[in-house]
Formats: sequence, C-alpha cells, structure tokens
Amino acid sequence: MDGSNVPSPAAGDFLAVLKQRRLVTEIPAGLVNRPGFSETVATTILGFKFAHGVLVAGDRRATAGNIVMYDRADKVIEIDRHSVMAIAGSPATAWEMARILEHSFQFYRRSQLQEMSVEGKVRSLSKLLRDNLGMVIQGVGVVVPLFATYDKKSPDPAKLFFYDAMGAQFEATDFASSGSGAAAVRSVLYYEQNWGFKPLRERSQEDAILLALKALDTAAEADTATGGIDRHGKIFPIIKIVTEAGIETVSDDKLSELFQAHVA
Repeated sequence: MDGSNVPSPAAGDFLAVLKQRRLVTEIPAGLVNRPGFSETVATTILGFKFAHGVLVAGDRRATAGNIVMYDRADKVIEIDRHSVMAIAGSPATAWEMARILEHSFQFYRRSQLQEMSVEGKVRSLSKLLRDNLGMVIQGVGVVVPLFATYDKKSPDPAKLFFYDAMGAQFEATDFASSGSGAAAVRSVLYYEQNWGFKPLRERSQEDAILLALKALDTAAEADTATGGIDRHGKIFPIIKIVTEAGIETVSDDKLSELFQAHVA
C-alpha cells in the first residue's frame, strides 16, 4: 500500500500524528483502582508575575499514600525557549504530557516555519488534559498543571495559566498555585499582593525568589505532602524564571544563600 488513502493529520498537529500511527494508547480500566494500589503524586507548585516576567516554582517531594517516594522530583519542566509547565498530580502522566508538548511545539515550528501562538500552546495542553479524562474518571492519572510563557508581541507579555483536571484553562492575573499545599501558598501570595511592601508585579527577581521560598516553606508546615526546604539534606525547590531573554533556573547555591540570609 502506498498510504495514499490514509488521511493526513492537521498541519502542525503532532498529537494527531501520534494518534494516526497508534502511538498514543489508553490504559485498560482493569489495570487501575485495584485494592492496595497507591498512585505516586507530586505537589506543590506555584507561579506569579514579577517585574521582569514570571516565576514558577515547585517543591521536590513525591508521595504514594503516606509514603515519601522521592524527595528530588522535578516538577517544573522547560517546554521550549520561553515556556515552562509545572506539574501537580500524577508525575507519570504529567511528564508524558510535557514530552508530547515539547515535541508538538518543535513539530509545529519546523513544519510551519514559525512559533506556535500562545493560544495554540495553551490549548494544546488543554487537549492533552481532556484526552486524559478517562483516567481521571477511574481515579488515577490526575494532572492539574500550571503553564507559563513569555509573549513578546503582547502588551502584557508575562503569561501564566492554570487548569483543572478536565482541561479548562484560566489565565492568572497575578498568581496561581496547585497541589495539596496550594491553599497555604495562595494565602501567602494573596497577603503579599495586597498588604506586602509592594505588589508582586513590582518586585525584583531576588524578592520574587525569596517569596517563593517563603510560600513553599509555609505550605510544608501545613501539608505533609509538600517537601518545602530540607534543611538537613540541603534540598531546595525548583525555581525557574521566564523572561524575554528566555528561561533561567535558579541554582541551589543561590537558593541556599538567600534562604540562610533572609528566611531561616
């Protein structure tokens, strides 16, 4: 067969290519929700806009029930040169979504000879979440991410979006959080936005990093699933800064210096 009768996927749609070639499959219902099954989940994540862009952060802990599975999980993933995805929920599902997104954006850029629009990027993640609805209904594989990017063409270039498990998207005005420690994080960010020494959007990069450390440390005090800052193991959150220049990962040395000087 020459394949001439096989319908072509929509131009630039990498996920359509995967589905056409049957490279994306669903887990049968009988394989999940069995007695004794404890899914690994990852929390807590946050994002907010500051003077030069968007800060996105996540603690490092992954748990299964009351067991700490891992204390060095990477929950903030670079998707392209100006976009990051932070994950809360099932890391297995979320990391696969991040890989598909990364390749989708590359596929679009190379096939269409231009960057995908911010609207296209945001909807691509919504579609992956919606396609995962079957797993969510079964009680596993839930992902509630944040997505941050920098759109140079927009009058408000720093963009931050949050989602529900069904794929609904919402653009955050100033800040957003997700995961089991999200309530504590939102309380800290709300207080700082309204009654802090200055609004979040007017803060410097160093002030933004300090606030992220304080918020995650506060969440760890109220939520056992949030790792916060491990003072003995010197484990610090993953913090990435998205600006016009691209994405910067704040080093552990820098985080340690700021934490010891201003938080601890």
